[in-house]
Amino acid sequence: MRTSRRTAGAMSAMVVLVAVRFAAGGGTPLTVELVVQGISDPVFVTHAPGVFDRIFVVEQIGRIRLFNLQTETLTTYLDITDRVGAGGEKGLLGLAFHPDYINNGLLYVNYTRPGASPFDTRISRFAAVGTPATALTASAASELIMMTISQPFSNHNGGWIGFGPNDGALGYLYIATGDGGSGGDPGDRAQDITGQRLGKMLRIDVDSGEPFTMPPTNPFAGVITGDDEIWAYGLRNPFRCAFDSATGDLYIGDVGQNTWEEIDIQPGASTGGENYGWRCMEANHCFVASTGCTCNSALVVDPVHEYSHSGGRNCIIGGEVYRGCALPGLPQGTYFFAENGSEEIWSFRGTGLLEFTDRTAELNPGLMFGISSFGTDAYGEIYICEQGSDRVYRIVSADPPVNDCNENGVEDACDIRDGSEPDANMNGVPDACQCMTPVDGDVNNDGMVDIFDILCVLDGFAGVFTTCPLVDVDLVPCPAHDMAVDIFDILAVLDAFSGSPPCCGA
Repeated sequence: MRTSRRTAGAMSAMVVLVAVRFAAGGGTPLTVELVVQGISDPVFVTHAPGVFDRIFVVEQIGRIRLFNLQTETLTTYLDITDRVGAGGEKGLLGLAFHPDYINNGLLYVNYTRPGASPFDTRISRFAAVGTPATALTASAASELIMMTISQPFSNHNGGWIGFGPNDGALGYLYIATGDGGSGGDPGDRAQDITGQRLGKMLRIDVDSGEPFTMPPTNPFAGVITGDDEIWAYGLRNPFRCAFDSATGDLYIGDVGQNTWEEIDIQPGASTGGENYGWRCMEANHCFVASTGCTCNSALVVDPVHEYSHSGGRNCIIGGEVYRGCALPGLPQGTYFFAENGSEEIWSFRGTGLLEFTDRTAELNPGLMFGISSFGTDAYGEIYICEQGSDRVYRIVSADPPVNDCNENGVEDACDIRDGSEPDANMNGVPDACQCMTPVDGDVNNDGMVDIFDILCVLDGFAGVFTTCPLVDVDLVPCPAHDMAVDIFDILAVLDAFSGSPPCCGA
């Protein structure tokens, strides 16, 4: 638990460990801990890149709440309830922070509002107030309306937005849209690539002009009039999607019609243009005729996973790919997702569905109702939103940290990731925990550790560096120096003199 990074086992009324031990499929036994409560209809949780001490919870009504993981305080970061039309499948549905947020303070939202048709989807940009890394609010008055999409019905609004990790320094924002609603896509909009934004994955450039420009590498850019922003199509209601931050693979949880739910994966190396089949296909099964595709066409990209509406299942909740640091026994790249109706949670790895595991007994033993989303913090740890009790949980290990050399209750890899512990040689071990060999105590470089080395470090402690320079007598922490000669450097040389490896910080 990292809500208090230096106090192992710290708890408060808002952080409760749910003690459920169960190692499904082997590996790290997982459980969940309650992190945030006192919120309303959470639909998403995420983080700002490079900001480790906080997460942001999206409330459907039109608020973004900031939860400080260190102080365990909950505040309102942005309130746009005055312009959001919420209820049912409508509301504030998506949030993405610019990859360079820590410098530019920009964030993007996806929300619905009353319009002429009868609702619109709006993609807008806002700006943090003050220094982004420590900003407590974003300005509602800073809104830049980037895109408005007319919605013919009130459902199937998609909602997810996110930045692609494979786009480098380019600010390419991906926008998932539903097919316009009703049932069965009556307008055949998902297959329409003649200026129709609904039922699509869009991709726009938010850095090269306002409100946005079209990436020239989009698959239909300059080919079909009005389709420059389309990245992929044939989607019904991609409510929750996620990028694998390591590979760039895009996981799409596409909510089905009457019978099937599906997960699609677009490879990180994709150049776009995929047709995921709706409405001629519902997952791997023929649905109804469409002008854009035919049943079982080789041109349609099949889902990597599907499941039927049985046992109360009716709505897939696309999840997140694990690339964190606190679960060393969990394979990197494990994808977690859930089912809203039956409250089940599963995981697998990659397009081959490796280690497909039912995680329900571990992660949801009757705790969560109405799972609405997954999200991550800056460490890459995964959170789960649920609307039944309006809470956010975090997936954690049921066991103590495996690698915790400084005994602070935190995995060493997480200390290194947030910079609280340096790792100059990048070997995965905090520098303060590494040991030198006895020869490293040879501060005067004469090939042996003797009384002259002890005298050198004592001189350095007194501020005298005529015999041995500071860089040689400043041993601890190793291999990165702290530019000070203190008792730890003296002890390190004494250890070396006695023939023992002089452990840093000992």
